[in-house]
Amino acid sequence: MSKGNGKSQANDTGLDLEHELPAGSRDGDHSTLEAASGQSSSADSELQAVKAERDSLLDRLARVQAEFKNARQRADKEQQDYRDYALADAIKSLLPVVDSLERAVQVKSDASDLRNGVDLIYKQLMAALAKLSVNPMVAKGELFDPRFHEAIEMVETNDAPDHEVVEELRRGYKFKDRLLRPAMVKVAKNSGR
Repeated sequence: MSKGNGKSQANDTGLDLEHELPAGSRDGDHSTLEAASGQSSSADSELQAVKAERDSLLDRLARVQAEFKNARQRADKEQQDYRDYALADAIKSLLPVVDSLERAVQVKSDASDLRNGVDLIYKQLMAALAKLSVNPMVAKGELFDPRFHEAIEMVETNDAPDHEVVEELRRGYKFKDRLLRPAMVKVAKNSGR
């Protein structure tokens, strides 16, 4: 075989790949690379979009947390202001009592005048407490109730029924319906009745 025929033989045997492959396949190598490159850039853009969404959500979360913290601080401040103003009102109602005590201390008079002045101040103080919804509880003559009375002594007596409060050593007080302080009392022990 001649050299010229060798080329035709190579063509006949299929060694010339350029002529044997379909036309789309030759350009397909470039398009496959472009497709892979397109998928990579699509994945990169998708990743960037997810990162941007994440950053946006984290930013929103930080803003919501800051708003919540600010709202909580405002509520705490409002509660403290309310307590302070409520306390100021209570103090204002007690100031006239202080004024009366100051006047009583400055006056030089006999014991009966002093006693009358102290009685007046006591009534003024009780009126101020009543205005604040603080009321004394009556204990003497009542049956002992551990919710409202603090018994410090049991007294043997036939003059009062068993478990009756016979003496009040310290008065108990309520604020509205809530117990502020129990009454300190002596309770009758009557084994005969």
